[in-house]
Amino acid sequence: MKKKKVYYLILLLSLTISLIVFSNYSIEKNSKNKTYSDSSQIEKNKVGLVLGTSRTLKNGTINLYFKYRINATVELFNKGKIDFILISGDNGNENYDEPSDFKNELIKLGIPENKIFLDYAGFRTLDSVIRAKEIFGQQSITIISQQFHNERAIYLAEKNGIKAIGFNAQDVSGRYGIKVKTREYLARTKVFIDILFGVNPKFLGEKIEIK
Repeated sequence: MKKKKVYYLILLLSLTISLIVFSNYSIEKNSKNKTYSDSSQIEKNKVGLVLGTSRTLKNGTINLYFKYRINATVELFNKGKIDFILISGDNGNENYDEPSDFKNELIKLGIPENKIFLDYAGFRTLDSVIRAKEIFGQQSITIISQQFHNERAIYLAEKNGIKAIGFNAQDVSGRYGIKVKTREYLARTKVFIDILFGVNPKFLGEKIEIK
């Protein structure tokens, strides 16, 4: 009996590892030639979809993922590679508002307020990309985040009938960067589970025209 339990445990572990490896490989392969780090080489889209994150870390310092996504968004807009900016993030309570934090920072850096649209229900990457199509009417988008995140978002977008490319914000190194990338392996695995079970965004709602 004990040997049988060990056997099933090993089998389950092997299947889990195989799924993680398969998910990572599939998402990376799918995104080949669809993400860009040079703004002069990326094609133009009407809308850039910025994937939200917290403005600061728990210790109060600026979150570099936030800062670098801001920088990437400003660069694309100023070079005429996007006409509008859709910021999608978590606004789970009145004290936590990712979209507004991004908007306020972009306005400080010279982006016109009427070029910025906010999606307050981007609780997950899946929600953000599907809502870009279903709520904001976009069939083709430029996703703005770090490369590893863009790759996953592009996969989700394409599985939901959206043509997507990604502009890679500067990555984050060090211990915090490693921690985030470790979580990414699990997030990529969940992509396939969500697709298998047909998971939908937490909220949809009334359509909003970007113009």
